[in-house]
Amino acid sequence: MKFIVVVLLTALLGYAAPLYFTWWSFAITSFIIALFVHQKAFATFAATFSGLFLLWGIMAMLIDNANNHLLSQKIATILPLNGSSLLLILVTALIGGLISGFAGLSASLARKINT
Repeated sequence: MKFIVVVLLTALLGYAAPLYFTWWSFAITSFIIALFVHQKAFATFAATFSGLFLLWGIMAMLIDNANNHLLSQKIATILPLNGSSLLLILVTALIGGLISGFAGLSASLARKINT
């Protein structure tokens, strides 16, 4: 149950925080969520990673579909992705998920040291 709560809170605050602050503010919200919802280190990493991975993947897919894959195909051509917009979306979601997951893991381990 805690896992699902952390995934949902991470996605919700990961969406809301960058609307008012800088783009990387989702890492701070992931850290705060992991600090207050007590889980083991791997479960915290998996939950915060999953929340942002899903959020960024879905948001990137919606934005990509809105402009008929024009920009993503051009960016994927510049990067070594063979023009695959789907691969670019997966890379984008992976980067967001890793940042959020490591922020949550840091909070989990910091809480463990202080107790």
